Amino acid sequence: MSWDAEFTHYFDRCADSMRFTAFLLCGNHHEAEDVVQSAFLKFYLAGPRLAQREGVDAYLRQIVVRTFLAERRRVRWKREKLTDEMPDVPEAGSLSEDRLVVWQALGAVPAKQRATLVLRFWHDLGVEETAAALGCSVGTVKSNTSRGLKALRQRLGPEFSALWQEVSRGA
Repeated sequence: MSWDAEFTHYFDRCADSMRFTAFLLCGNHHEAEDVVQSAFLKFYLAGPRLAQREGVDAYLRQIVVRTFLAERRRVRWKREKLTDEMPDVPEAGSLSEDRLVVWQALGAVPAKQRATLVLRFWHDLGVEETAAALGCSVGTVKSNTSRGLKALRQRLGPEFSALWQEVSRGA
């Protein structure tokens, strides 16, 4: 099978999942699309050099997260600008109000902590797997998890436990 055919197969199988991961990280669909597009381009260019084809989902997820973090570092100076348009939010009928509250709070968590929380609780990765995906130490994952959860608790209040468990289960 040619690399182009393999890539098409991987794209068809993983694109929706990677878009949703990027949406959780970015907080809006437009930026998430840009991150996923860049990630798949990087994957396509690296593909012919990959010795193993196992673990493609984890590899793509790693590229998405690292692309998101690199973009955040690159535009750190950039601030939100007020516009007349409403911000990107998921369709009202598709999510419960509680999930929207958690997602909005997650969007306020610093990028590295947010990436750690998404990988740990949404993708249910272990500490070691998360460290590998982020290219950092296990200790950094643990501290980012702790700080990220603390930031969410502060924004959400006492209902945090039930809300986050509901969202992380995909309920």
